Amino acid sequence: MRTFNVASDEEIKKGATTDIYFVRTSQVLKAKGLEGTRVVAEVTAGGLPENWPWGVICGLDEVATLFEGCPVDVQAIPEGTIFHPHDHYGNRLPVIVIEGPYGNFCELETPMLGLICQASGVATMAARLRKLAWGKLLVSFGIRRVHPALSPMIDRAAYIGGFDGVSSLSGAKRIGKEPMGTMPHALIIVFGDQVKAWKAFDEVIPRQVNRVALVDTYFDEKAEAIMAAEALGKNLWGVRLDTPGSRRGNFAEIIREVRWELDLRGYRHVKILASGGINDRNITELVKAGVDGFGIGTSLSNAPTIDFAMDIVEINGRPVAKRGKLGGRKQVWRCRKCLEDVVLPAGARPPRCPVCDGKTSPLLQPLIKKGKIVAGEESVDKIRSYVLSQLNRIPMVD
Repeated sequence: MRTFNVASDEEIKKGATTDIYFVRTSQVLKAKGLEGTRVVAEVTAGGLPENWPWGVICGLDEVATLFEGCPVDVQAIPEGTIFHPHDHYGNRLPVIVIEGPYGNFCELETPMLGLICQASGVATMAARLRKLAWGKLLVSFGIRRVHPALSPMIDRAAYIGGFDGVSSLSGAKRIGKEPMGTMPHALIIVFGDQVKAWKAFDEVIPRQVNRVALVDTYFDEKAEAIMAAEALGKNLWGVRLDTPGSRRGNFAEIIREVRWELDLRGYRHVKILASGGINDRNITELVKAGVDGFGIGTSLSNAPTIDFAMDIVEINGRPVAKRGKLGGRKQVWRCRKCLEDVVLPAGARPPRCPVCDGKTSPLLQPLIKKGKIVAGEESVDKIRSYVLSQLNRIPMVD
């Protein structure tokens, strides 16, 4: 029987998706009686993609699943934390700390990094887009650009990062929401007539679904928007422009024209949604042009991954480090007032914030103790609210 090219949960948990050199490392350690060597390892990022000033940690729910049952202790900064790769003084900021016999978890390094690198990249892009389009509707449309097995992860990360909804059935189920979406060009083409397609949608689809007409299939966007408004009247919630690049020209100007003509005819209630090629470089211009909401695909689901790496920093209680890294177990101290971080050796006294002189609190919190998950799994809504509260307090600096 043919199967999809995905690893099973069991294979991931057992380290079957690891790099071969970790398997060989395990074999050597076992042969030399060193598999029980107790280490402290930390996960850090030396920098962020495209010079992003901050990132959003995501995927810790799966990290907990990965290490559950493994005889290790794990600490992590809370899911949804906005972090800088370095603290106030330029020291690398640990986002995860793992302690235990190295032979028991060395083969889990590869899957652990994979679980957070991509999810954190998606969550960070979502948060960037949310910061730039504050108050606008944002819907994740990106699952068609990735392996379908990843759709729940992509949409969960997008929602946590600040999106309002997701289009995929599996992603919506994962976050406990109803899927959101409009209609494809295929529906209009099958009918061969825009008005017939819009009216059929209005007649068939349940009333709780917003009526959003796709208005760029055959004619000018302005003309089709007016046609849709006249055809559906007060039932029309919005129009979506998904204009292909070959016809787009100045997309912001097209949107301004559509908004003007709809308003002129008394259709101020009709919202304008845009999709296709939206990213963190052009969304601001489209917000200014009058877009009320965005369906965002490729730039979200294919967001740059965050290059986290894991390094051993302590062996049997003795600080160690390879070149370019700082040895010893550490704690991250965060100022809850201005979100500035200070990294200090574990056991050091809590510092005052070097920026505002405010009190700091420890950011790394227990996730796993002796193989048992000790942190309660928070709802995606609570994590999302945590992200939004931080976004309100940090600048959008590139």
